[in-house]
Amino acid sequence: MSAAAPASLAGARAIAAALTSGIAALKLPLRTDVLAATAIVSNSSQKPTNVRRVESIVSESTWTDQFFPISNPEYTYINFLKSVAFFPGFCDSYPEPLDSDAVCRLLLATMFAHFVQETGAHDSLSSIPQWQQGLKYVREYGCSEENTDPRCLYNQDCGNPVFGFVKTSCGTGPNNSWNSYFGRGAHQLSYPYNYAPLSYTIYNNSSVLLDDPALVADTWLNLASAIFFFLLPQPPKPSMLSVMDGTWTPSAADISAGRTNSFATTIEIINGECGGVANAAAQNRIAYFNAFANDLLGAQNGSGAAVGDCKDMQPFDSQSSAAVATYWLADDAKSGECRLVNYYTLYNALLEGEDYDQYVSCVEESFGVTLA
Repeated sequence: MSAAAPASLAGARAIAAALTSGIAALKLPLRTDVLAATAIVSNSSQKPTNVRRVESIVSESTWTDQFFPISNPEYTYINFLKSVAFFPGFCDSYPEPLDSDAVCRLLLATMFAHFVQETGAHDSLSSIPQWQQGLKYVREYGCSEENTDPRCLYNQDCGNPVFGFVKTSCGTGPNNSWNSYFGRGAHQLSYPYNYAPLSYTIYNNSSVLLDDPALVADTWLNLASAIFFFLLPQPPKPSMLSVMDGTWTPSAADISAGRTNSFATTIEIINGECGGVANAAAQNRIAYFNAFANDLLGAQNGSGAAVGDCKDMQPFDSQSSAAVATYWLADDAKSGECRLVNYYTLYNALLEGEDYDQYVSCVEESFGVTLA
C-alpha cells in the first residue's frame, strides 16, 4: 500500500494521541514501572504501594508453604513481587468506597485459581489438596524447547499474512521452521500473538520473546507474563482485572449471555471453557477459586465471590461492551494514516507509550514510508 504519509513524526504522534484519548482508562492498568521492579530484586525498602499490599496479604511463607508447596523452583516469591512491582495496575489503590485490600484479595484468588488449573499437578491421590498443587510446571506438560511434537508447535500463524508477522516475525527454529509458542509460565502463555505484546511491554521490542520464547519459562517472566495477561483486554473480551475489580460494565447483551462481573467470566476469557456443558476444566477452576477466596477473603467471602458453573455462558462477541477498538489498521479513507479497529492486528494501541511507536509502525509498515 502506498500513499502520502503524515508530514512528520510529530504529526503522526499527535493523530495517535487524539485517537486514543477515549481508551485512556483501558491503558492505565497496563502502565509499567521498571525502576520499582529493579528495586524489589535489590531488596530496597522503598517498595511501591501495590507490592506492600500484596506482601501484607500473601507472605513468602504463605506462598511457599501453604498456597504452592510443590511448585517448581523457577516460580519464586521474589519474582512474583518483582512482577507486581513492574505492573502497578495490579492490586492498585482504588477510590472509595472500594476497599483496595479486599479487591486485591479477590484478584489474587482469581489469578491463583487459574495458576492451579494451568500448571497444577492435578493429583487426586495426593495428600495435598488439588487447589494447593499449582505452579508445578513452567512448560506445557509434554513440551520442551527441543522436541518437535506437533501438539506443541502453536506456530501455525507464523506464516499467515493475516497476522502480519513481517517486520515482527516469529523466530526461526526446528519446529515447522519456526520457534514453538506452547504454554509457558504461570498462565501458560501460548501463541505468537500473545508473546509479541508481552515482549513489547517488557523490552520495548516485540521480537525478543518471539526469538527466545524460553525466557517466559526460565526467568521472572514466568510470573510477569501471567499478570500481563490478567491486565490485558483482548476485544471483544475485557481484561480479567476489569471483570473482577468492577471497572468493566457489562452491556445488556453481556448480561443476557451470562457474562457478568464474576469469576466465571474470567474462565471464558482465559480459555473459553464455558457454554454448552459443565466443562471439567471450568469446574476445576471454580473449585480452586472458591478455595482461595475462602482463605484470602475469609468472612468477606460472601455470595458475590463464590460461583457455580458457567455452562450457560456464551462466548464474547461484537455485542459485548468490551468490543472496543484498540488495534491500529491502515485507514483507506485517510491517506497515510491508521485507524482504530476492534479486532486483532499487529499494532496494539493499548501498549502505546509517549512515542506512540505502535501507531508509527502501523503507518510506516502499511504505507512503506519512514516518518521523520
